[in-house]
Amino acid sequence: MDDNGSKSLDLEEFRKGLQEAGVPLEGGDVEEIFHFCDKNKSGTLNFNEFLEALRPPMSKARKEIIGEAFQKLDQTGDGLVTVEDLRGVYNSRSHPKFKSGEWTEDQITAEEFLNYYSGVSASIDSDDYFVDMMKAAWKL
Repeated sequence: MDDNGSKSLDLEEFRKGLQEAGVPLEGGDVEEIFHFCDKNKSGTLNFNEFLEALRPPMSKARKEIIGEAFQKLDQTGDGLVTVEDLRGVYNSRSHPKFKSGEWTEDQITAEEFLNYYSGVSASIDSDDYFVDMMKAAWKL
């Protein structure tokens, strides 16, 4: 769909991509979906915005367990997971978002942490299984 190679879609690329994919939508519907997905109102859709729009909402139990894991990482309690919090625990240089330049090694916010686990959550049907997985992974 990304005809110009910008790593994002403008409205016309989005419209053309939907047509090529066989998604029959009226012009106004395409615009409504595009603007709904364009969370930062930049006039373009990046891949993460598009995926976040497609994800189902997370239950309260899932959000709570993700919050617990974040709090465990945030050793200083300042709302950011910093290098100081992670030193000796996690090497962020192997994370895809670090490699792409989206994240720095210096900090990860609670919102970024939640968004990451929202993607994981979308592939797990059961709340109980998701909570058990998080508890095991983070020793909660």
